[in-house]
Amino acid sequence: MKYIIKLLTVVFSMLLFTSCGEEKKEQAKALRPVKYKTVGFFGGDKVRSFSGTSRTDKIIKLSFRSSGIITKFNIKIGQKVRKGQQLATLDNVQARLNYQSAVSSLNSAQSAMNTAKLSLDRTRKLFEKGSTALSNYEAAKNQYTSAKNSYNSSKQSVALQQEQIRFGYLIAPENGIISSVEAEIDENASPGQTIATLNAGTDMEIFLGLPESVINGVKQGMLVDVSFSSLQGKSFKGKVTEVSPAVDPNTATYPVRVVLTSPSNEVKSGMAANVVFHFGETKKVKQELVVPANAVGEDSNGKFVFLINGEGNKAKVNKQLVTIGNLTPDGFIIKTGLSAGQKIATAGLQTLLDGQEVKLQ
Repeated sequence: MKYIIKLLTVVFSMLLFTSCGEEKKEQAKALRPVKYKTVGFFGGDKVRSFSGTSRTDKIIKLSFRSSGIITKFNIKIGQKVRKGQQLATLDNVQARLNYQSAVSSLNSAQSAMNTAKLSLDRTRKLFEKGSTALSNYEAAKNQYTSAKNSYNSSKQSVALQQEQIRFGYLIAPENGIISSVEAEIDENASPGQTIATLNAGTDMEIFLGLPESVINGVKQGMLVDVSFSSLQGKSFKGKVTEVSPAVDPNTATYPVRVVLTSPSNEVKSGMAANVVFHFGETKKVKQELVVPANAVGEDSNGKFVFLINGEGNKAKVNKQLVTIGNLTPDGFIIKTGLSAGQKIATAGLQTLLDGQEVKLQ
């Protein structure tokens, strides 16, 4: 009897340990990523979403206009700067040498001009008394004019060299925030080399590329919905501000800009954004729901889709029976079972389970 009791105790302990292990394993199980689409209308309102990147509407690449070694550097990522603030300085050795040479030339030119002026005054008096020829007077005038022109040219040279010295100071052109730093102190900088990037804009924009199949439906002033994967559960309104008439050869898409009409400090430059466009027909036609063909599955109960409930990493899929109609270029017409704006899975229907927890991709 004691042996049976000990045996039952061991078996119970093993079952309890196995159950706990499975529970922990299940808790550590990673959520499956799922691609999805928003249900829209065919022949009426069509909902299409595209990915883009956020950035401020004014980004300035800061650089020196002369070359030299950086001797002072007061730039940090995230630093707020004001217009006119000095951010960095070059040693300006060559510019200062050129300036000193120009000043020396100016002094010489001024001395020559003064000498020519005295000679002209003396020759004029002699000419007026009839003690010298007209040719001598004309020669003195020409000599003074030449010396005066040389002096004016030297003054301009000094001003230019002063400007070259000012090119060795990096000054903030606008109020803003430093978003990146690409140089360090004691580094040899060249003209036009990016030293830092200044986000000086006040509005947040979304940059994205659209394919040729939808670009003709996008107009300036068009309203869109914007969401960010890093800001779960939050949505923003946007407006199209720019539509490129030419394709970008690097991406084979048409660049488009969208400005957020409901800005937030939570939206940072560089965040991945999802922009939803609502394309509508001007003709009064019957509106019918449509879903991608690969989103519709079939089992013994009939046609179905996996309906997504929730957002981000807290989503769940549920099998939803639907009645389908004709197949269109956009997918199957849905007669019953869905409504506009719902999200459905578009891949991996054979491996999804009813009630399975997933994360949206």
